[in-house]
Amino acid sequence: MDPYLSMAAFALASSITPGPVNLVALNCGARFGFRASLRHISGATLGFTLLLLLIGLGLYQLLERAPALMRGIQWGGVAFLLYMAWRLVADDGRLEPGQARGGPSLWEGALMQWLNPKAWLASVAGMGLFAADGDVLRVWSFAGLYFLICYASIACWAWAGNYLGRHLRQAARVRWLNRTMGLLLAGSAFYLLT
Repeated sequence: MDPYLSMAAFALASSITPGPVNLVALNCGARFGFRASLRHISGATLGFTLLLLLIGLGLYQLLERAPALMRGIQWGGVAFLLYMAWRLVADDGRLEPGQARGGPSLWEGALMQWLNPKAWLASVAGMGLFAADGDVLRVWSFAGLYFLICYASIACWAWAGNYLGRHLRQAARVRWLNRTMGLLLAGSAFYLLT
């Protein structure tokens, strides 16, 4: 099989599957619309791509020598997921005019990827599969391909949320979606503790 086709299949499988970033994209699309979700989509994609590049260029080997730092990243990820879950559960479900700018920011999307264990696993596994020899051209090629697929995958979740949001114009329905997404995020965080 062509190595780029294999890379694309791996990137799609790990980007399109449910995870914390995709759940937030779904909620953001439902709550604020697709256009406002572009900040989160862009931040998450840029954050992941930077993580992937750095893993491919040797960051993981450095972190293996500092297990306390890796543990700190894991705990930071759990804390951030719980914070995002709390924000969703505590939200009252009302969207005031002009509040559409209140969705997750570019920086929150990027930070979420750096604290997302799924992103770390995908980065380490992907670079291990496709650029284990440290070939810089292969690292950059894989990261470029992954960027496109990751962006499109997260955008699909936001678009689905935007479609779902058309049926959630009542605050009670938005609260139900927020609490469901918040519980799923909290479940992801607690899963990481085991």
